[in-house]
Amino acid sequence: MIEKQVTVQLKTGLQARPAALFVQEANRYNSEVFVEKDGKRVNAKSIMGIMSLAIGSGVDITISVSGHDEEEAMKGLEAFITERD
Repeated sequence: MIEKQVTVQLKTGLQARPAALFVQEANRYNSEVFVEKDGKRVNAKSIMGIMSLAIGSGVDITISVSGHDEEEAMKGLEAFITERD
């Protein structure tokens, strides 16, 4: 299991379209992926879960990945979150 704290760099945070694209990215991997913000942990493969966190730009979140492709998944998800648009 890999766990990493990252700061969301997306201009609009993980709202609407960016959230959907993040969930799509998470679903590319076989590993279990979770996102945590302010003590609330959700499945990153669930659009409703991600939207419920109301993640804005500049917010710190923790991404947890567990599975056989966890390193690849963490790299892909971290790159998505920290990309400046």
